[in-house]
Amino acid sequence: MRGLKEMNVIVTGGAAGIGAAISRRLAEEGARVGIFDLDADGAERLADEIRAEGGSADAYAVDIADWDAVQAGVAKRADDAGFIGGLVNNAGWDRAVSFLESDHDLWRKVIDINLYGPLNMTKAVLSRMNEEGRGKIVSMASDAGRVGSSGEAVYSACKGGIIAFNKTVAREMARTGIVINTICPGPTDTNLLDSVDPSGRLKEALAKAIPMRRIAQPEDYPGAVAFLLSDDAGFITGQTLSVSGGLTMAG
Repeated sequence: MRGLKEMNVIVTGGAAGIGAAISRRLAEEGARVGIFDLDADGAERLADEIRAEGGSADAYAVDIADWDAVQAGVAKRADDAGFIGGLVNNAGWDRAVSFLESDHDLWRKVIDINLYGPLNMTKAVLSRMNEEGRGKIVSMASDAGRVGSSGEAVYSACKGGIIAFNKTVAREMARTGIVINTICPGPTDTNLLDSVDPSGRLKEALAKAIPMRRIAQPEDYPGAVAFLLSDDAGFITGQTLSVSGGLTMAG
């Protein structure tokens, strides 16, 4: 896709699952990928694999919920690879529990990772993009933030917040040449889903509910991310794209 070659892109939560698939695809497109993840070893392993395949990738141990750590990580990435032209806010976490059974400690962790994390990363990177008058940001939200999801009340609130946040900042930055968009994954076959569905029954039920009759794989998302980061999407901003096999539809 046009414009991705040599672009310096940060992918948060880039060491595994959807983030790893995105990191690999962007490297295949010729981007220079900065993998931000709490799992330093996992990030380094993936970076090694990408480099072995001829791509460009570096690993950074960063807690996106920690503002100081984010600032330091972004500064280090800029020092290592120059202007940061792309950001993918992918990192996320949740634990399925009904709202009445949840507590403040769980709320705080979910909000720190899923809301403050993308806000921290966006502020740190966007300030640099603003100085250059260019850049692209894609945030992975969730269809839970559009239509709700039982057992994920606070997570859904965070993802709905990210959708609204991106629309607002996209409006604020539109005249600068910076574009900001959101992708909303549907149910996806990741370790997170496995942790809340050890029996596999939820996966079976979800697959029956999805018109395409399967849950998503991590590889279903990188193409959409690459497109929104590319010059081919240069006139698209403030949009929310559901990638869910038809589970949710709007229009």
